Amino acid sequence: MLRFHFTSEDLTKVRVATEPHALWEIAVSLHRLQTREGRWAYAPWFRTARAALRQNGLERTVRTFLLPLFPRASYFPDFLTPPEGAQGLDAGLDAVLATPRERIVGEVGMLTRAVGAPAWTHRITERGLREQLVDALRAYHRAVIAPHEERIQERLHAERARHAHTLFHAGTEGLLTSLCSTIRWRPPVLEIDPYPDHRDVHLDGQGLLLIPSHFCWHTPIALADPGLPPVLLYPLQHLPAKTSHAGSPPLNMLLGPTRAAILRASATGSTTTEAARRAGVTPTTASHHTAVLRDAGLITSHRHANTVLHTLTPLGAALLGEACFEGARSVDRTPSAFPSVSEPPRSPRIPLRKS
Repeated sequence: MLRFHFTSEDLTKVRVATEPHALWEIAVSLHRLQTREGRWAYAPWFRTARAALRQNGLERTVRTFLLPLFPRASYFPDFLTPPEGAQGLDAGLDAVLATPRERIVGEVGMLTRAVGAPAWTHRITERGLREQLVDALRAYHRAVIAPHEERIQERLHAERARHAHTLFHAGTEGLLTSLCSTIRWRPPVLEIDPYPDHRDVHLDGQGLLLIPSHFCWHTPIALADPGLPPVLLYPLQHLPAKTSHAGSPPLNMLLGPTRAAILRASATGSTTTEAARRAGVTPTTASHHTAVLRDAGLITSHRHANTVLHTLTPLGAALLGEACFEGARSVDRTPSAFPSVSEPPRSPRIPLRKS
């Protein structure tokens, strides 16, 4: 069991991540490839992920290079999920590359003691091998996570809206009570059970960052090093896996991908800068598209000081609801693609697709 001990000050410092954490999603998606648990919730992703890894020549890289560093076990190195990952993939990978040698030595040593990591993992202290690791993580993300980012962001924004509603009606303690079935709030302690080890974390005024995760399944995850800022990755609730219509999603076909992304961002309230980030465009471009959506009666915009907040109109909400995914529960009975790892990498060369 994992227990976070709160003070009254910690209750005022509970935060929820505003964007998907790229490095955590990589880590737990690699865990999904190593088990059949929860397969029904990820069946469509699992099928496309295997195909994408094969098409991009990444199967061996994943099996011999990434999985030994991200075992589905009681421990994997904390430096692989730096806080900078909340700012996007590039920021997270830069942080991995800049990790001090002493920290890597200590964490790889813990990995070896915990799961018997291959001998080559100790060479991650070398700049060249760490650059290959960063290339591998980038290629993996591009192949199997980036195609699903819009859906992941959509679910995270819905989770933020749920938390905002709970916070408004029941306060911080109500929020902590409603996270997921494996998290229990017993004031002043937040308990996670089951958990791979027994540990007590005293927050002592640091607060706690909650990171909702699409690929985390059933059991929340915390950093192992008590000296790092406390975080708790926890699973989003999954409905039976859905399959979208063939071709482009209907909303994208109607509005175009940029305006569709901005409309989705407005579902939980979004500034122009946030909408631009969701859509992958500049704030100026996003401002143009919000004007079009506003003129069409799909969003409304309100200025607060120097910030403009965009929210859905009833018409926009109705349109967004009609564009939701349709389909029935789908179960993948295929065995795990990567059930075990035994062979070391042979000077891993990461095949990168040119853009």
